[in-house]
Amino acid sequence: MKKYILDLTVKQTEHISAKHVLLRLTDSKPLPEMLPGQFVEVRVDGSASTFLRRPISINFVDKEANELWLMVAMIGEGTRQLGHLNVGDKLNCVLPLGNGFSMPNPIPAYSPSILLIGGGVGVAPLLYMGAELKKQGVEPTFLLGARTKDDLLEVDLFRQYGRVCITTEDGSEGEKGFVTNHSILQQEHFDRIATCGPKPMMMAVARFAQQANIDCEVSLENMMACGLGACLCCVEKTTQGNLCVCKEGPVFNVKQLLWQI
Repeated sequence: MKKYILDLTVKQTEHISAKHVLLRLTDSKPLPEMLPGQFVEVRVDGSASTFLRRPISINFVDKEANELWLMVAMIGEGTRQLGHLNVGDKLNCVLPLGNGFSMPNPIPAYSPSILLIGGGVGVAPLLYMGAELKKQGVEPTFLLGARTKDDLLEVDLFRQYGRVCITTEDGSEGEKGFVTNHSILQQEHFDRIATCGPKPMMMAVARFAQQANIDCEVSLENMMACGLGACLCCVEKTTQGNLCVCKEGPVFNVKQLLWQI
C-alpha cells in the first residue's frame, strides 16, 4: 500500500483513563485507505528528549467523519507529550504502515466464529478489526483483559460490534484471572483467534490456540523506530529468518514465530 506523510489536525482529544488518551485526527482531504492491524508513526514535537517517531496502532477509522483514531498510552516522555495535544494542533504522521490482520471471506450460509483477544492498550487495533468484520457480516466475540475495571478501555464501543467478555486480575469486572482463564475458551469453539497485548499474554493465547487446533494471529509490539524496515531494531526471529516487525508484521501467524509454545 502507498504510504503518506501527513500533517493531520487534532479534531478531538479524550482522556479515556488516567494513562490513556484517544486522539481523533482528520485532514482536509479524504484519509488514505487503512487496514485493521496496521499502524502509524507519529512525530513528537515539543519534546527535547524525544528524537524518534512513536508507533501507534490504528484504533479506528471513521470514514464518514474522515477521522483516524489513535489510542495513546502515556508511559514515557514522548507519549506524555502526545497526551498534551489540543484541538487544532497538527500531528505529523507516516501511514499506513505494516501488514494487518487477515480478514475472512464469508460464504453464504456460513459465518466463521472469530475471537479477538486484547490486553491493556493491546485492545486498540481490535476495535477497527471488529468494525470491519461486522461490515462483512461476521460478528466477532471480544475477550478483553485488564488489571482492574478502571484499566478497561473502550468497552462500550466494542459492544457495538460484537459480544464482549471481560477478565480482570482482581475480579473487579467480569471473570477473575487472565484472558486465558475465561470460561468461554472451554465452553465454545472458535475458528480463528486474533490477539494483541503483552507478549506473555499473546504467548499464552498462542499455546491455547495450538492445543485447540485454532488458527491464530498475533500483533507484535517490538520496539520500532523507522517503521519502514531500515533500522532493524524491531527484528523478530521467524521460520523465514529474521524479519522486521514493522515491515513484515506487525501481524504474524503464530506458526511463523519461533515461540516455544
